[in-house]
This record gives sequence, C-alpha cells and structure tokens, in this order.
Amino acid sequence: MADAAERIRRAVAQVNQIREHSTTHPDTGAALRQVKALQGARFSATYQDLLASPVYRKAALFFLEELYGDRDFRERDEQFGRIAGALERLFPQAVVDTALVLAQLHALTEELDHAMALAWPFSIDRDSARYIHAWRNVGRRDQRLRQLESVQKIGRDLVRLTRTPGLRQLLRLMRTPARAAGLGALQLFLERGFDTFAELASVNGHAESFLDLIHEREHTLIHQFFDCDPKSAESLLEALLSPSKRL
Repeated sequence: MADAAERIRRAVAQVNQIREHSTTHPDTGAALRQVKALQGARFSATYQDLLASPVYRKAALFFLEELYGDRDFRERDEQFGRIAGALERLFPQAVVDTALVLAQLHALTEELDHAMALAWPFSIDRDSARYIHAWRNVGRRDQRLRQLESVQKIGRDLVRLTRTPGLRQLLRLMRTPARAAGLGALQLFLERGFDTFAELASVNGHAESFLDLIHEREHTLIHQFFDCDPKSAESLLEALLSPSKRL
C-alpha cells in the first residue's frame, strides 16, 4: 500500500508541475485548452453511435467525462495528494489498485497533452492541421498505446469490481467517512463508475463489447494519425470532427 500511495503522490506531483507551467506560460495554457477541447470533440464524434445508444450511452459519457474529457480534475488531484492513510483505511485493495491506475493515467494524459501544447503551431489556421502537426512532432507512439491500455484496464477493473459481492453497499456506507477524509471526488468517481458498469455488465457481453469497441477505434486512430501521410491524417480528423459540429 505504501508503494501505491507514493506512486499516486508522484503522479499527482507531475500533474501539478505541468499545470503550474501552463499557468505561468499563457501561450502554452491557451494551446493546451485548444488541444483538450479538440480531443473532447473528437471523442464525441468518434462515439456518436454509442452516445446515442440506450445501452452504451452512460458508459460512453463516463469515458468522455472522466477519462477523455477536458474538465478540471483539480479537486480529484488534490484528494489523491492526500490519499495515503485515508485510502488504505477506507477502500479495499482492489479499489486502491484502480485509483493508482487512474492517477497514473491522468499524469500520462496531462504529459502528452502538455507536449502537444508545446508543439502547437498557432501559425496554422486549421484545427485539424494543427493537431496532426503537433501529434506527429510529439511522437511517443508507445505512450499513446500505453494510455489506451490504461483506459482499458480501468474499464476492466470497474467491471470486475461490480462483480465483487457487497462492494456496492460498502461504497454507500463509505460516503460520509470519505467526504470527512476529503475524498469526496474519488468517492463520486468510484460510485459513478461502479453504477455505470454494473448496469452495462448486467447483460452478458455488453461491457466487454463496449471496451473492445473503444480499443479497436482508438488503436486504429493512433496508428492512422502516425502512419498516414499528413494530409490524409488531417482529412481523417476533419471528417471525424464534422458530425460533432452539428451536435
């Protein structure tokens, strides 16, 4: 547990350092906001079918808002920074492990987004061209694939947690002590994830199909953004973004 807590603290410290740099360098901060907004729009466009599906909508929203979105996770990050003793007292080990993956995924995502912001070409006037230019200049294909695998692991962990007898009742009982310990945002993440995937996993194969589809589409896009010629990659991104502009 001590090792998990220290690794969480390191991930949070990395995020805070990136956030401080973006705050003290306005151009980087502006580019970072553009990167995150475009990525959120791209995800919404890529998964319009899931967001419109009565079966997969809640799970797609959870991924978009909790893992791929451009929302401010400052409160959850601050709670992770205070996590050591409270997390061990309040949460089972399986939840601790999921929290660690979440913290490390957040740090990796912020690192990649920050690198994109540093490479953001304001002189280019089209968002898709800016994004592909920055993506290819940053590179780090292995980290992009690791980011995707971490997202998949969190999804699989949540599915597994929904099958743990008594855990949902335990989460309800933990609401008050979690808030008292300053872990309310983490508690909300766990409850929302648990309820979302419990509903999805109530029908055999739905959770697995959802995660497989996310993996297939994201894995394909990662390689296309790296391997297509730049103009083709830009056209692909533009085609993905067009439906989102009509939402």
